[in-house]
Amino acid sequence: MDILKRSLAPLSDGAWAEIEEQAKKILTENLSARSVVDFDGPHGWEMASINLGRVKFEESGVIDGVLFGERKVLPLIEVRAYFSLKMEEMDHISRGLKAPELGDLETAARKAAHFEEKAIFRGFAKGKIPGIFNTSEHKPIPLKKDPKSYQKVVEDGIVAMKKEGISGPYNLVLGTIPYQLLMQGDEKGYPLKRRIQELLGGEILWSAALKGGVILSSRGGDFVLTVGQDFSIGYASHDAEKINLFITESFCFQVLEPKAAIELKAQ
Repeated sequence: MDILKRSLAPLSDGAWAEIEEQAKKILTENLSARSVVDFDGPHGWEMASINLGRVKFEESGVIDGVLFGERKVLPLIEVRAYFSLKMEEMDHISRGLKAPELGDLETAARKAAHFEEKAIFRGFAKGKIPGIFNTSEHKPIPLKKDPKSYQKVVEDGIVAMKKEGISGPYNLVLGTIPYQLLMQGDEKGYPLKRRIQELLGGEILWSAALKGGVILSSRGGDFVLTVGQDFSIGYASHDAEKINLFITESFCFQVLEPKAAIELKAQ
């Protein structure tokens, strides 16, 4: 038995397969940051921190002239989102039910995904994650609710990074409203999305964690998401009517080059 305690759950193999398939679908739809940063892992539950390669020496106070220093590490944080499913509904899966009610699972998976997204883009101080926006050395670029201005915004962002020696290709991640506006395009014959994608040389993605957006270099080596245990589903408890589960992961995030991203601030 491991920390997930799945062997204690009164669920059939078919029910577990249905739960995992639906969770994977929701997570895939709601995780954009993993596509635009370097992914390191998964390394498993045993990984608790990563070595930052730094140490600061000071007098030990034990032997005169003997210094000591604490090696700097960045701890991984562990995240959990609990949810409940009806026991009867899970039993129906074994009877051949093709569309079980998994709404609580879907909500928990979205919340877990949005937590990771917010931590990466906007930071999570309690978890020692400053985030991309808080560390960027560029002044944010205003992003208006006018798709006609998007091409100029992207051009300005790319030029600003090129001036700092940050090469492309570049990726663009947008919040819900700007992403929808971009998908609508404009009245010109050549689609706006395609023009912007050609400027970037990379991808255009959506994130529910953002209101505006961000342009990031995808050259590699600038941002690292380190994952211990990747998203997994575990067992908490159950009674005659419902089973209580949770979705969990462990991770940390580093910004190695603060000049490699520019926030697009929603107006």
